[in-house]
Amino acid sequence: MMPMVFDVSSSVTLLFDFWHVNSPGGMFVSVIVVMLLTILYEILKVWRFGLSRRTLLTQYSTQYTGAPSQIDNTTGLENSTSESSLVTKESGSFFPNNKESWLQHGIQTLLHLVQVTLSYMLMLCVMSFNTWIFLGIIVGAALGYFISFPLLDQH
Repeated sequence: MMPMVFDVSSSVTLLFDFWHVNSPGGMFVSVIVVMLLTILYEILKVWRFGLSRRTLLTQYSTQYTGAPSQIDNTTGLENSTSESSLVTKESGSFFPNNKESWLQHGIQTLLHLVQVTLSYMLMLCVMSFNTWIFLGIIVGAALGYFISFPLLDQH
């Protein structure tokens, strides 16, 4: 039966039957693997956010000015000449209308799928109730956030 409280043993089965850990060395490697998966999750989360922001800025600049332009990371209102430029143009369709928009939407969907899959796998690792695995995920989340969030300023 699966434990329902955290324990500090070096024996645990993670995600699949073949990932059965029963030694301190195996636990160390498993913690490193789970930590790397968590870092990947955090980097993926920030990457998706950056892509979404860039896509929205491009769509915003195209919609309000008629052509893509360089907009800073603020609201973009500094570039408008009057309040009349804030009126939206009717696009006629909810779905992306050109090939590039569909490609961006497809990439976003694929990245979302990977992110959700990783998040559920990490949740299931935490549900093993192994303290070392849990700490590996917490440290991985902190390292991933620390590494990836400065990357947002570069876009």
